Amino acid sequence: MGVWEYGSVGVGECGNGYTPTLPYSYTPTPPTSLHSHTSTPLHSTHFFTMQNPRVISSIPEMQTLADQVRREGKRIGLVPTMGYLHEGHLSLLRAARKVSDVLVMSLFVNPTQFGPHEDYQTYPRDFERDRVLAASEGTDIIFAPAAEDMYPKGYTTWVEVVGLSDKLCGQFRPGHFRGVATVVTKLFNIVKPHVAFFGQKDAQQSIIIQRMVQDLNMDIQIEVLPTVREPDGLALSSRNVYLSEQEHQAALVLSRSLDLAQKLIQNGERSTAVILSKMRELIAQEPLVALEYVAITDLTTLEDLKEISARALIALAAKVGKTRLIDNCIVSL
Repeated sequence: MGVWEYGSVGVGECGNGYTPTLPYSYTPTPPTSLHSHTSTPLHSTHFFTMQNPRVISSIPEMQTLADQVRREGKRIGLVPTMGYLHEGHLSLLRAARKVSDVLVMSLFVNPTQFGPHEDYQTYPRDFERDRVLAASEGTDIIFAPAAEDMYPKGYTTWVEVVGLSDKLCGQFRPGHFRGVATVVTKLFNIVKPHVAFFGQKDAQQSIIIQRMVQDLNMDIQIEVLPTVREPDGLALSSRNVYLSEQEHQAALVLSRSLDLAQKLIQNGERSTAVILSKMRELIAQEPLVALEYVAITDLTTLEDLKEISARALIALAAKVGKTRLIDNCIVSL
C-alpha cells in the first residue's frame, strides 16, 4: 500500500475490487459472529483495549488526547465513517491498524452533506453494532460527536473545493461536497491524524479531499483503498440495506456496465462517446434503474474526456427504486 498521490484514485479495475471472503450481513443488530481477522497488537494499551474501544463524544477531549498521543511520538490513523459499517469500512480499519499506533474511527452522520429531500433522518444507524464491528478490527477510539457540537449555533465557516465539487455527483447534490470537505477538515483538526483512509467507491470525494489537503498544506497522508464488492459485484454501501431483493438484482447492472466499458477499452475502443453509449444501452435494459449520470473524466480535473489516452475515471450514479447508488472504476491503457 503506497501513498495515494493527487490524480491517482487507487487500485482496482472496472467492476472489480476486493470481494470479502466472509459473508456480510446488513442486519441492524450485531452479527452473531465477527470476522476472524487478528489485529496488530495495540501500542497504547494504557489508553485502550481491543475489546472495548474508548468512545469519545467531546471535541475538546478528543483534541487533548490527540495532543497527548502526538507528544508521545505515536502515529494516529483515522477512518472517517457515517456508521452502519460494512466490509468496505472494515477493510479501511484493517489497513489503518497496520500503520497506526492509535486507530481512531469517527462515527458521525454529517447533516451538512445531505440535501433537504435526502435521507439524513432515515440513514441507517446502529451504534452498538458499529462498536462491536470496530472493536473486531482493533479500533482504539470511536469519536462520535453530536451534530450540535460540530455545528453549534452561529456556525458560518465552510470549506469548498471549487471546480471539483460541482461535477459528477455535485451536479445532482448541490452543497454535498462543501459539507464533506468541511466535516473532513473539522475531523482532521479534532483527531489530528498522521494518516487518513478513504475508499475508492467514493472516488470524487477522495479526489476532492486530496486536492483540499494539498491546497491547504495539511500535513496528512491520504490513503485510498479499492472498492469492496459483494460476491455478485455490487459495490458495498450502507444504503444497500434499502434495496429489496429485486432491486438488488437490478442494481448489478451498474457493475456490469463498468465491466463492459473495460472490455471495450481492452478491445481497442478509445472514443468515450461510444463507450458511454454502450453503457447507457445496457443500463436502460433494467427498468428499476434510473441512470442519473455516467461519465468518463480526467483523474485530476474531473473534466469530461472525448478520447481515452491515459488513466481515466469512469463514474456513474443511478436510482434503483428510491435508493441512490454510485460506482466507478479506474481504467488505464
